[in-house]
Amino acid sequence: MQVSVETTSNIERRMTIGVPAQQIEQEVEKRLQQAARNVRLNGFRPGKVPMKVVRRRFGEGVRQEVVGEVMRDSYMKALDEVKITPAGWPRFEPKTMEAGKDLEFVAVFEVLPEIEIGDLSGVKIEKATSEVKDKDVETMIDTLRRQQATMKAVKRKSKKKDVMTIAFKGFIDGEAFEGGSADNYRLTLGSGQMIPGFEDGLIGAKAGEDVELNVTFPEDYQNKELAGKAARFEVQVSEVEEPVLPELDAEFFEKFGVSVASEEEFRAEVRKNMEREVEQALGNKVKNSVVDALLKVTDFPVPEALIEQEIDRLREDAVQRFGGQMQASQLPAELFTEQARRRVRTGLLFQELIRQNDLKADDEKVEARIQQIASTYEQPEEVINYYSSNPQQKSQIESVVLEDAVVDFVLGKVKVTEKKVSYEDAVKPAQPQADESEETDTEVSEG
Repeated sequence: MQVSVETTSNIERRMTIGVPAQQIEQEVEKRLQQAARNVRLNGFRPGKVPMKVVRRRFGEGVRQEVVGEVMRDSYMKALDEVKITPAGWPRFEPKTMEAGKDLEFVAVFEVLPEIEIGDLSGVKIEKATSEVKDKDVETMIDTLRRQQATMKAVKRKSKKKDVMTIAFKGFIDGEAFEGGSADNYRLTLGSGQMIPGFEDGLIGAKAGEDVELNVTFPEDYQNKELAGKAARFEVQVSEVEEPVLPELDAEFFEKFGVSVASEEEFRAEVRKNMEREVEQALGNKVKNSVVDALLKVTDFPVPEALIEQEIDRLREDAVQRFGGQMQASQLPAELFTEQARRRVRTGLLFQELIRQNDLKADDEKVEARIQQIASTYEQPEEVINYYSSNPQQKSQIESVVLEDAVVDFVLGKVKVTEKKVSYEDAVKPAQPQADESEETDTEVSEG
């Protein structure tokens, strides 16, 4: 087998491979002989079909099959010979495939880029800190109670947190506009469901009343045709309901999977969950800041093969979130391209930092992470034993801890300023970067 490699770009290689004709023809003949013993053709007894007939009927198909397998096998052997690790599967370009002649083909593939980490000394990263205060716990418990509330119709004037059933119709310059009307619409006053001024204008209204609202669509409204325009809404209030909150008792606690006897214990459990949520949310945000910094100071080509693989993974994840109602291939690749590119670049950068600085997943931190995960379950010991006895699952925890080690390493190289933020701001998802689609691995939600 003859092998030569041409470098066509920083990450693309063209490897020309030659395979002797004898190797191909021997395998083709061997398979045709096997076929002749089993093939059934009209006019011939089983196993008695002449070889010239077998060659005429099956020779070309068998040869194509053999050539395909030889190209794959030869490519893998050639990689070992030249000591090259590809970033993905190659594209084969046959040059000579005629029967009786040596096979010659080109394997075009990408390799991992050489990465030189940029200078981080001048980079500034803001690291948010937060603490869960008593008022945050009260707000959370109020939210949980309202999730389980029953509704009671009232005849009084409406106030914030009441639920109204309304019908409305919107007009711009005296003309009704598309999407500006609804019937039997349930609206929680003060929820921010509607554009500014709409809900405030309904506070104080009673069931059976008609209300006229004059509001203005925000300049950044998603429907550009309505953005910034003044509108008039005619609203009919058919019902006003107030939420009747449940008592803080054992029955209520059980609905949230908390087996405690007292309100004090429940509040402590809620606070612990909120503190865990804050820690996770702020950790994700500082990680994204570190990634942004690395991507800003470090430029390198990204193998398209890796991006395509990541797009496939993102497609599969999306299908799972949609409940498997469609095929992954039905989702356009363009929806995931930028996110996939960012993930691949991030992964390559992290791998390089790990390699260059010999970073490891600290055993104590791995165990601490497992303990943290286990603490959210009713039977934590079972969870700990599960990870301890399942190397594959434990390796996933080790990967997360190793990523944390990379983040800590980078934070040690940049200028970090701390900023205190409220609980609400801490758990609020970060806004995507202007030039990069944000990678969001963890969804954070209240309640």
